[in-house]
Amino acid sequence: MSCAACVGRVERALARTPGVHSAQVSFATHTATVVHAAEVTLSGLVAGVEKAGYTAAPVTPTQERSSDEPATADLWLAAALTVPIVAVSMAVHPRPGWMNVGLLLLATPVVFWAGRGFLVRGAKTLRQGTATMDTLIALGALAGWGYSVYGLLAYPPGSHHQSEHIYFEVSATIVTLILLGRYLEARAKARMSGAIERLVGLVPRTALLRNEDGAETDVPIVSIRPGDVLRLRPGERVAVDGSAVDGVSHIDESMLTGEPMPVEKRRGDPVVAGTLNTTGSLLYRAERVGEQTELARIVRLVRHAQGSRAPMQRLADRVSAVFVPAVVAVALVTLLVNLAVTRDLDTAVLRAVAVLVVACPCALGLATPTALMVGTGRGAELGVLVKDGEALERAGSVRTVLLDKTGTLTVGKPRLTDVHPLADLTPDEALALAASLEALSEHPLAAAVTQAALDRGLALHPVTGFAAERGLGVSGTVDGKRLDIATALDEPTGVAERLRREGKTVFALLEEGRALALFAAADVVEPRSREAVAALRRLGVEPVMVTGDHAQAAQSVAREVGIDRVEAGVRPEGKAALVGHYRERGPVAMVGDGINDAPALAAADLGVAMGHGTDVAMETAGVTLVRPDLRRVATAIALSRATLRTIRANLFWAFVYNVLMIPLAAVGLLNPMLAAGAMALSSVSVVTNSLRLRGFRPPAEEAGP
Repeated sequence: MSCAACVGRVERALARTPGVHSAQVSFATHTATVVHAAEVTLSGLVAGVEKAGYTAAPVTPTQERSSDEPATADLWLAAALTVPIVAVSMAVHPRPGWMNVGLLLLATPVVFWAGRGFLVRGAKTLRQGTATMDTLIALGALAGWGYSVYGLLAYPPGSHHQSEHIYFEVSATIVTLILLGRYLEARAKARMSGAIERLVGLVPRTALLRNEDGAETDVPIVSIRPGDVLRLRPGERVAVDGSAVDGVSHIDESMLTGEPMPVEKRRGDPVVAGTLNTTGSLLYRAERVGEQTELARIVRLVRHAQGSRAPMQRLADRVSAVFVPAVVAVALVTLLVNLAVTRDLDTAVLRAVAVLVVACPCALGLATPTALMVGTGRGAELGVLVKDGEALERAGSVRTVLLDKTGTLTVGKPRLTDVHPLADLTPDEALALAASLEALSEHPLAAAVTQAALDRGLALHPVTGFAAERGLGVSGTVDGKRLDIATALDEPTGVAERLRREGKTVFALLEEGRALALFAAADVVEPRSREAVAALRRLGVEPVMVTGDHAQAAQSVAREVGIDRVEAGVRPEGKAALVGHYRERGPVAMVGDGINDAPALAAADLGVAMGHGTDVAMETAGVTLVRPDLRRVATAIALSRATLRTIRANLFWAFVYNVLMIPLAAVGLLNPMLAAGAMALSSVSVVTNSLRLRGFRPPAEEAGP
């Protein structure tokens, strides 16, 4: 595709294919996303595109896109021939006849060989009754070349009139500068897709497969199947998603979690494709391969977002759809008016050619998709996956963020927070006794007690006669004493009540009904939540906690993270209604991680799913945080605003460019050569402006420690 007008033609061609429900084409990524019925075939879609005069091929999420740079050989040929053409044309006047013939011989390969792509595609569009940027370039180059041939034949060789009517340098320069502009534009666009290519590059091309006889063979990654056992050596990247079956190692998962410290992996622990093994050797069993891996899903989401269309782009699309035919009409009017006013065919033709060349709507077509492409790519690098352009645009307008408490502001599982001995025991002695009992229980609170004892390095005691009663607690004999752990107790010191007011769950270690120690557990605040809330406030966004917990527990967490407004006791079905209530104050974002959050995520102007949450939540949300880091909510909002500012700047300058340049070309203040250079420069400038988003820094980083 050569310009924004091509986008509409390809979309219409795909939409006309029987069974296609919708088609969305991106000029920036040169990709199409098609929603269709099951009976539609790939060959049918490709045939539809080819019928419109283009070519197409399937691209898989983990496939590196080939460069869309124009042939470098054509550019070098055009430049090598154009330089002497311009030099002779500018320096020698009038010229002898043989020199003008030489200019013809030099210019013809530039127009008809180096510029053949413009001519072929322009002819195709004219045959189908439409026009694109290639149509304008072809008409401009052919008009300059054709008029020069006419001057060469119509006037005596070597005469002043012959040299005056030859403009081979115009047609050659148009082709060369447009080729140069496309080359620079393609180079810049290649940098825009760097985020995806780096992700794709994380996947190794081969893996060490362990055979049934114990031998290990290096095999291509495409041949790996679920159930295969693979060897992971130090310094290698994990090939597919799976779980460790033997060995101990430390794997750097920073690409997913953002945490710099490698994570220890033992038997049963999950491993993710693309992560780096730092030390040790590990055997792991393949579970999700190819397009089913977590990395492939991330690449797929980013590709979809980069190829999507933001609502802001609709105006540019509407303008681009009618722009090229309108420019042809303006060029024709320019030709006729200048001919009538100046009575000079040379002047009229040159001004009409300048209008054709300068008015190409490339910058207009690139303004939105290039910024969207860079913005979503940068988001992926920061752990923020944006579903599409519409979600990115909505994120910029958010004024209120509803934050689910459990698993979002908190870590999502209880941890032991308090140990209060009530008898002649030290805290460690009390914890060791309690953990000895709880180690045999599967209750989440039991896991919190056991983990706390392990963290302190306490030795557990043997237990006999263990029993667990649902809702009542556990009991058993430890060191000859019959002990119980229960939540119901009569404790006169007031400590239990104080802990309950702090939103904690209180339980006791009992011996024959007498309390030996009190314990409290709570779903503790995620360490980065306070910083995340502060970052939202700096953006002018109000954070609101939404939870099904009782008010005491909710207020305790809210105070710790710095949130003023709390909605407690909200049932799952009530979260969506709450979104509607807050929407009266402005656009609302909902952040959650569970199935019960899905209705609210869908109801909000922007749904944000924590990456460790359920697939339902992530499918519903417009933004997914790959890393369980709430600070990335502020990153998503700030990135959206930065991207929207870039899009507005691109659209403004693209519109200004066309509004100013067409009149200048029509009245002769811009010759065709300058017009070609200006048109090429406008597209490159839009892409370059969009590339500035690669330097975007999250708000938390800007604030410093």
